[in-house]
Amino acid sequence: MLRLKPRARRSFLVLIAACVCLGFASPLTPAEPAGFNGGRAFEDLKHLVEFGPRPSGSPALVKAREWLIHELRDAGAEVEEDSFTASTPIGPIPMSNLIAKFPGSGRETVVVAGHYDTKRFDDFRFVGANDGASSAALLVELARVLNGQKHALNYWLVFFDGEEAVRTWSDTDSVYGSRHLVGKLSESGELSRIKALVLVDMIGNAQLRIPRETNSTPWLTDLVFKTAQHLGYSKYFVNSQDALADDHIPFINAGVSALDLIDFDYGPNNSYWHTAQDTPDHCSPLSLTIVGRVVAASLEELDKSPQKH
Repeated sequence: MLRLKPRARRSFLVLIAACVCLGFASPLTPAEPAGFNGGRAFEDLKHLVEFGPRPSGSPALVKAREWLIHELRDAGAEVEEDSFTASTPIGPIPMSNLIAKFPGSGRETVVVAGHYDTKRFDDFRFVGANDGASSAALLVELARVLNGQKHALNYWLVFFDGEEAVRTWSDTDSVYGSRHLVGKLSESGELSRIKALVLVDMIGNAQLRIPRETNSTPWLTDLVFKTAQHLGYSKYFVNSQDALADDHIPFINAGVSALDLIDFDYGPNNSYWHTAQDTPDHCSPLSLTIVGRVVAASLEELDKSPQKH
């Protein structure tokens, strides 16, 4: 047993409290199940940023993908690469979705997804700390949470490539990876087994505020926002509404229940979005902790209900 002097003990307890607030695991409770560690996810975010700009087809994205695969397999996931060639305004670009699978005892699957590419810019260096790295980092940490759990649902953590428009956002120049996967799953018949898709995007914002995205499926939105309220996060999951196109739309159009958790108000008047200001210092481990805990708890709620809503 380690015994600390009173002054040292007070300092130690202050340190532990700070770590808990940021999502770091407390060494005082090693027997407790591992929860979502926002501090560790934030380190993953910074690591992804270190690869530099990561547009689809770039060597940097290949290196990021190799690192993600290593981390996911270390977390016990079965990892598949869903590779394809996308037809874009600048010509064919090789792309690859990653699918990290955690099998359950039942037939239905719940997908938690995000994108790991960054927007292509020629006039400045865009590293995408929030817009790309935050969603990928959350998924990696969620894999660590799911490792070893028993559940009825099959869980897929999907890292979409090609979410960003190569030039200007349109129905044909955007969400390449999502559109490809929906088509692939439709052809194989697996799409009918997907109970729900929860998409996370731009959730690292230090001033976190996630509205209800109105293109999303109402019952799934209600479930996740009620979970957030139950966890005490109503300040961050707010009842204002916003309508956005994102990687969930191809699934919605295909009849899959889907939800987009996105904070599309990044910086004063959204001034950090798609600029050189999208850096780790404008993101927060606390934001990753909050969204990660809500998503993990929502998966538990979904696992309790074997039937589609």
